Amino acid sequence: MPFVAEILIPLALDTTYSYVVPTGLDLAAGDVVQVPLGPREIVGVVWGLTETAGGSNLRPVTGRFPVAPLSEPLRSLVDWIARYTLAPKGSALAMVLRLPDEAAATETARVAVRLTDKPPTRATPARTKVLAVAADGALRGKSALAKEAGVSLSVVDGLIDDGVLATVAVEPEPVAPRPDPDFPRTPLSPAQAEAVTALLEGFPWHRPSDEAAASDAVDTKPVLLEGVTGSGKTEVYFEAVAACIRAGLQALILMPEIALTAQFLDRFAARFGVRPAAWHSGIGGKRRERLRAAVAEGAALVVVGARSALFLPFARLGLIVVDEEHETAYKQEDGVHYHARDMAVVRGRLEGCPVVLTSATPAIETRVNAARGRYRHVLLPERFGGRRMPDIAAIDMRKDQPERGRFLSPPLVNAVKHTLERGEQALLFLNRRGYAPLTLCRACGHRYQCRNCSTWLVEHRFRRALVCHQCGYAERRPEACAECGTFDNLTACGPGVERIAEEAADVFPGRRIVVLSSDFPGGAERLRQELDAVAAGECDLVIGTQLVAKGHNFPFLTLVGVLDADIGLTSGDPRAAERTFQLLQQVTGRAGRGDKPGRALVQTYQPDHPVIAALLSGDAERFYAEEIQAREAAGLPPFGRLAALIVSANDRAVAEAHGQALARAAEPPDGVMVLGPAEAPLALIRGRYRFRLLVKTERNVDLQGYLRAWLSRGPKVRGNVRVAIDVDPQSFL
Repeated sequence: MPFVAEILIPLALDTTYSYVVPTGLDLAAGDVVQVPLGPREIVGVVWGLTETAGGSNLRPVTGRFPVAPLSEPLRSLVDWIARYTLAPKGSALAMVLRLPDEAAATETARVAVRLTDKPPTRATPARTKVLAVAADGALRGKSALAKEAGVSLSVVDGLIDDGVLATVAVEPEPVAPRPDPDFPRTPLSPAQAEAVTALLEGFPWHRPSDEAAASDAVDTKPVLLEGVTGSGKTEVYFEAVAACIRAGLQALILMPEIALTAQFLDRFAARFGVRPAAWHSGIGGKRRERLRAAVAEGAALVVVGARSALFLPFARLGLIVVDEEHETAYKQEDGVHYHARDMAVVRGRLEGCPVVLTSATPAIETRVNAARGRYRHVLLPERFGGRRMPDIAAIDMRKDQPERGRFLSPPLVNAVKHTLERGEQALLFLNRRGYAPLTLCRACGHRYQCRNCSTWLVEHRFRRALVCHQCGYAERRPEACAECGTFDNLTACGPGVERIAEEAADVFPGRRIVVLSSDFPGGAERLRQELDAVAAGECDLVIGTQLVAKGHNFPFLTLVGVLDADIGLTSGDPRAAERTFQLLQQVTGRAGRGDKPGRALVQTYQPDHPVIAALLSGDAERFYAEEIQAREAAGLPPFGRLAALIVSANDRAVAEAHGQALARAAEPPDGVMVLGPAEAPLALIRGRYRFRLLVKTERNVDLQGYLRAWLSRGPKVRGNVRVAIDVDPQSFL
């Protein structure tokens, strides 16, 4: 009897399509297949199979791809994400499914060189150095040979052209070398060893050495591993990874992408003997496909990756670690609006594997889950090796003002000078990219604004451009005002990291200064290299944005200066206090992680603000208690629920009218409040006008059910109107 296959297609569709399975083609749920859709062939996944009596006029499945099928837990994750976020099921599938035709990309061939028997036609000192190094017969890459010999790459190329060196193709570098869980390691501190024991005791696959079998009573609740900065949380969860490998299972470590540095990979190698398989935006082509295949086959035992690694097709997933779980980078703000931390917890439940969330400054939601017993809670209250936490002091900018046109206060300047004189590193932190956030004409008051967005253009002096940080629009910084035509009247208002670097170069002449900002040329790979250089002590003064606070370990850094601690406190975001506290706690925690004690100086106009006071006192528990109490009183997450609807269109009146029509159809029941529509704080982005509606409900309300019912009775989306739904929004712009 023939079968009918329900095929889910990775497009913005919320339903499966029915196809008949031709005779001789054996299919099962999860198989990746090719099916006709209109005039073209497209990839899909078998979501279900039913028998039919025959005589169907359905179109047939064209074929099955020779790739690993999507497992039942992974298909369930797609269904769960679609239900929770209200995204089309096909859009959720697109995050999981690797289209087979993408594997056609080629991987760059690896080429090494070796010495031949031919003597060089001419001898030079540089060539002699290369020949001396190559005389051992070992295969080396061209760059490695040139570096080892201390010559330029052109010398090696000349010897290849001369026939003295021959090129040899070598096997591609393995994407997933096997980590050794018993590789010799640095002994753990007593506190770390105790934390490891507490972490592992509830894991279902953990078998203590003195027991023949583990108890049937296992606790697979997620675990919050909380520890102060520098306490050694990474080494603790490495031991959980080691136990997972011993059990014959795979482990996934999720990290904010910029934290995936060579320093972390080397730290992993120091524990396990090899680097882990890394999944991030910097890998592509055939190597990416080989790594995906290794994950599906179970050959990649440990994967470290950015949030998209959560959707890899693990064969035997035994552990998920979410490092820096409080990071907003885990929230995807376009397409399917999901939070990777929360989806990791969901995947762990579907796979039946433990999930470990780590942070020095956990999210309020995570803290509350731990307090209520939904998560287990493991604490590391002190720094590794008995190191002290940095001393933190405030600089009251009302009393210690910088010189006119400057942004570094005299106490901070003196502290940096003394730090550098001792041969130590200092960090100046300002969470603002570019040179200045606003360019203003002093003659007519004209402000340079993006032509596509309702935002000021940020001056980037290194690029000699004015740039929009929303849509990427850029224009050359003019010599004359575009409005009044006068020259020499354009002034930069406020500082960005480039302006601070300019001031630092003047105040601290001759010092090696590195500016770390996500919008510098070279992307994430260049940033990783510079972060590694800072960790190696190859600079004196670091000037950076929030990316320097993402879990990095700088052993030579002893002073952190926060230039504007108040920058996030005036936001209308209900999480503003929490995020400011987390950011300041994390960035000041970069100081004193090596052998020398650290200190931090915080420039502020509000030294008595609760967030600043909590930071200075070191009383994080008081801050969390007060913030949780305020959230509960206001019915805000995690004690209530929020969802945002963002209506956008090319015409402002059309967007506003659709938002008003949606509001009229809201019909909120008891326990539900609908606010708006109101013009979004960023009212225009990429030429689209934006209005926001906010839904606030009690915790026990079926928010998704209400939203579906509301949208079904609301106005139909027509023309270029778009309605984006963001359940549990992290951004309110």
